[in-house]
Amino acid sequence: MTGSITTYAVEAFNTAKQSENKMHDDGVARRFGFSGGLVPGVEVLAYMLHQPVARWGRAFLERGLIEARFIKPVYDGEIAEVRASEAGDGLSLEVMSKGELCATGSASLPASAPDVALAEYRDVPAVGVRPPVSAESFAVGSWLGTAPRAWPGQAATTYLAEIRESDPIYAGGRLGHPGILQRVMNRLLVDNVVLGPWIHVGSRMQLLSAIEETDEITARGRVIANYDKKGHRFVEIDALVVANGSRALAHCHHVAIYQPRVQAAA
Repeated sequence: MTGSITTYAVEAFNTAKQSENKMHDDGVARRFGFSGGLVPGVEVLAYMLHQPVARWGRAFLERGLIEARFIKPVYDGEIAEVRASEAGDGLSLEVMSKGELCATGSASLPASAPDVALAEYRDVPAVGVRPPVSAESFAVGSWLGTAPRAWPGQAATTYLAEIRESDPIYAGGRLGHPGILQRVMNRLLVDNVVLGPWIHVGSRMQLLSAIEETDEITARGRVIANYDKKGHRFVEIDALVVANGSRALAHCHHVAIYQPRVQAAA
C-alpha cells in the first residue's frame, strides 16, 4: 500500500434488531459470546462502498468490484472507521471499531463490466414453505431464488439514512446504493430456510450496471459449497442479482455461517 485516503467515519447502526436473525438481538448474541447484537455484515460492506464511489463515481456503480471479509463484529452506536489506501490500481480497505480490526477488503474499477449471461443463472422462486435449518440445508448444486424487492422513493431515502450515507450521487442521479444488492443476497438464505441466528462472513460483488430507482430486484443463486469448519456450518452461494427480470446488476459470491457452533451442537 502506498498513499492513504481520508478515513471515512460512520456511527454504526444495527438495522436488524427486530429481524428474524436473532444474532442481531443483544441477548441472543451474548449467548454466542458477543458483546451485543451484531451490525449486519451487509451494512458494514455498505460503509466500505463509500470511498470507492467517492473515488470513481458513477463508473464504480456501473462496473466496480468490491470484496470484503468480516473478522470481528461492529456494534450499534460505535464508530466504524473505514480506512482506504492506494493499492496498485485499486484500493485496500479496512474497518476499525473500538480499536479492533473488524473487516478487510479491496475495491477496483475494471476497464469494462464482464459479460455474464442471464441464461446461466436459473430463475426460480423462493420456496413456498421454508424448511427448518439443518446440516442438509443448502445442498450443493441447488438453485435458490428470492421474492422481488424494491427501494423506491422514501424507501431509498430511509435506506441511505440507515447506512449513514450522504453522497449526493444517489439522490441526485436517482440511483440505488449497491449495498441494497447485498441485502437481496441475504434473502437467498432467509427466503428459503427458517434459520436460527446466523452470520454473514464475506462477500465479493462485481457490479454490472447501475441500480435505477424503479428497479425491482431479485437474486438467482446456486449453492457452490456447504461444509463444517470448527463446528460451524458454512454455505457459499454464487449468484446473479437482476433488475426487472432482464438486466444483470451484479455477480456476487456470498459466504455465511448458517449454523453457528453453539447452535449446531445443541
